[in-house]
Parts: sequence; C-alpha cells; structure tokens
Amino acid sequence: MIRFIAGAVLYNHAVSAKVGLGASDSQFMTLLQTYGPLTPRQLAEHTGLTSGTITGVIDRLESHGFVTRQADPGDRRKVVVTPKLETIQEKLVPLYAEQGARMQEVLATRTVDELEVISRFLADSIDNAVAPS
Repeated sequence: MIRFIAGAVLYNHAVSAKVGLGASDSQFMTLLQTYGPLTPRQLAEHTGLTSGTITGVIDRLESHGFVTRQADPGDRRKVVVTPKLETIQEKLVPLYAEQGARMQEVLATRTVDELEVISRFLADSIDNAVAPS
C-alpha cells in the first residue's frame, strides 16, 4: 500500500511539473475536482495550510488557467475557487490517460466480487484516514 501511495504521489508530482505547477498545487486540483468549488477557508480546512500558503497556491492555479475566483453566491464578501474544467480536460487529462488505461487493464483482470472488495477497502481506508496531529 505504501508503495502504491508513493507511486501515485510521485506520478502526480511529475504531471504537475509538466504543466508548471508545484506538488501541492495538484492536490488542490484534486480537492476542487472532488468537492467542487471551495472557499479559501475550506481549502485551508482540508489541507491544514495557512491562509498565506492557500493564497499562493490559488494565485498559481489561477495564473495557469486552472481555477477562477468567483463571488460566493451566498455571501458576496467571500470568494469561491472554481476549477476550470475545460482547462483541466485540455491540459491534465491527457497526462493521466496512459496511467488510467493501465489501471483499467489491471481492474479488468478482477472479478466483480474482487472489485467490490477492493472498492470497500478503499472506501474504508478513506473514511478512516486522519491527518497527523
């Protein structure tokens, strides 16, 4: 499991470098794609990073065209960071295509029962993950 996680992290770092982003920047993209638009405060809560660091990451992502800042429809004093799906589709998806195809090949060798076990294991792992204190 540790080797799998390390491999995924290193692959994400390599993809980020190809599009001019830093390692943590790709994790923000993952959060935005998973949860949808988030406020800077929500990003800070998900990552444990300071507001200054959050601002720097958002600035980089925005300058590369991966996100926009928009007024929060519920409170115009706040902004939400929204992923630009067309830019992600154009610049990032192709870089993950080969790895995704390889994963599909591996999964295709498993039975439905095995896939269900794998799915439950991953869901349980996510549900029980906690950040170090």
